[in-house]
Amino acid sequence: MSNCACDVDAGDAVERRTLWWVFAINATMFLVEGGAGLWADSSGLLADSLDMAFDAALYSAALYAIGRPHHWKTRATTLFGWSLLLLAAGVIIDALRRFVYGSEPESMIMILVSVLALAANVTCLMFLTRHRQGEVHMRAAYICSSNDVLANMGVIFSGGLVWFFSNRWPDLVVGLAIALIVLRGGLSNP
Repeated sequence: MSNCACDVDAGDAVERRTLWWVFAINATMFLVEGGAGLWADSSGLLADSLDMAFDAALYSAALYAIGRPHHWKTRATTLFGWSLLLLAAGVIIDALRRFVYGSEPESMIMILVSVLALAANVTCLMFLTRHRQGEVHMRAAYICSSNDVLANMGVIFSGGLVWFFSNRWPDLVVGLAIALIVLRGGLSNP
């Protein structure tokens, strides 16, 4: 029989392997950035670490959706979109809290950890690039990593500004900017 499901099974295996890699990278970076964000008192690092956590959740939902009917994939990405909107609200609340109560972000920690996170996210993008035109769950995964690269560059830039001006405002601004990027990702969810 020449029309077997071998191509579908092989494609599912490639998607599954890709998602496991990006899940592991994001889960690890969530822990690294979260710890560094608390240590550095950085709204930007904390926002980016939470974004990594939600990305890891998306990748686990996408792993669950592989080989399932299309409506499962759509449900997984819809859940992801709502999660992104909740994340954006959390980041905005944290930035407002830091605005009211103050913060003293450590610029060098912000920069170094964000460079590491940028390398992790570029690696994820390399894994996901061939799937960016794929099914809805894989397109959502690609959008996730694309947003993360922008967030990392923002935290690196704000860390430089915090250092140069000896002021916390760039960190607060980048925390809010990450919230807007995440918000855009949630609203443009496929």
